[in-house]
Amino acid sequence: MIRIESVTKRYPDGTVAVDRLSLEIPDGSVTVLVGPSGCGKTTTLRMINRMVDPSEGRILLDGADITEQPVNALRRSMGYVIQNAGLFQHRTIVDNIATVPRMLGWDRGRARARAMELMERVGLDASLAKRYPYQLSGGQQQRVGVARALAADPPVLLMDEPFSAVDPIVRGGLQAELLRIQEELGKTIVFVTHDIDEAIRLGDMVAVMRTGGKLAQFAPPDELLSAPADEFVEDFLGSGRGLRRLSFFGSAGLELTTAPVVPADADARRLAECAAAGPAYLLVTDGDGRPLGWAPAEEAAHHGLDVQALLPHGRPFESGRDSLRDALDCAVLSPTGWAVAVDDTGRVVGVASQEAIATAIRGAHARHQEAERAKSARGAADGSSDGAAPGDGGSGRSVDGERAEGERAGAEPTDGAGGKKRDSAGGAARAAR
Repeated sequence: MIRIESVTKRYPDGTVAVDRLSLEIPDGSVTVLVGPSGCGKTTTLRMINRMVDPSEGRILLDGADITEQPVNALRRSMGYVIQNAGLFQHRTIVDNIATVPRMLGWDRGRARARAMELMERVGLDASLAKRYPYQLSGGQQQRVGVARALAADPPVLLMDEPFSAVDPIVRGGLQAELLRIQEELGKTIVFVTHDIDEAIRLGDMVAVMRTGGKLAQFAPPDELLSAPADEFVEDFLGSGRGLRRLSFFGSAGLELTTAPVVPADADARRLAECAAAGPAYLLVTDGDGRPLGWAPAEEAAHHGLDVQALLPHGRPFESGRDSLRDALDCAVLSPTGWAVAVDDTGRVVGVASQEAIATAIRGAHARHQEAERAKSARGAADGSSDGAAPGDGGSGRSVDGERAEGERAGAEPTDGAGGKKRDSAGGAARAAR
């Protein structure tokens, strides 16, 4: 547990970078600090490992004040990843990764063996071990940076805009890789970004900071999207807030139909029967049940299927794994307005209409609202019995650093690739985006 208690950073010229910040960062979870330039998010990160010392307040690591620990020992107990990786250009990749273990006294063989193990974990081919940083792509260099930060197996990982210098495709891959690694290792990660979409995708908890180093809101991503604390947070979240929130509603239970699904070798009778059922288009699949494309139903019934003339089926979504946002996106991009659902092998399990998706969205919202009402009722009951201060609405959190419950309500949360999210040790199910 990292606890930040009323921390202020004031520079000699009077500039206040961080102003009375209080946060509790749960163990084994990803906490994201996000906000505009000059809001103090990087300064906050650097105060955690004492690259910057606070002017007021204190920071506790597992209950102990970090100022009572030798600064070098503190820093070596925390992995640190920065923008552009910050690699040593005169060292090979394997020796870059082995840097901290060697500083801790590991022999060269043990340190390099650990480095090779981590290269595999972060998705780097072993053939890159003897190359130098300039011989790698930007995305590969960032993976090396992550591996180096993990080399001594620190419980805490600090990440300062590590993916901001790479293109969107590489960034998405790195984000997915970080989620996979976190699923396996369960580190306490503090991640800084200016990108709200990245914060929502990666964070178990998100701290939105405003210019002047003040905390605007600290909440799980789904709560941030559904109930921004004020106009600043709402404006920072930007347009598309409702669409982003659909990422937290899973597609399990979405009504699918197989009525318009036909194999490419379907005979005239099968085609006529499917066309008679009323769909305007038929989804044609190959011999393995994978989608090939859409054919006009009447044309197929009268003239058979021309596989070469099929309309594109668009990007399918994986039923039960991807979110309702993914399903809606597939339907909107489909030339027929229907989303194609597949299983984890890519085989078609049905199609979903935009109307069915809309019904699922309404149902997910209703379940979420019901769960929130029940949660508020429990909070009110607990408050009356414990003598809690009124006015928190049973939310279990406030912007001054009260610990978040992190309970997710409504439909099953999913990860950025659509995968189901685990519950972190901090109690927040990481939802994704």
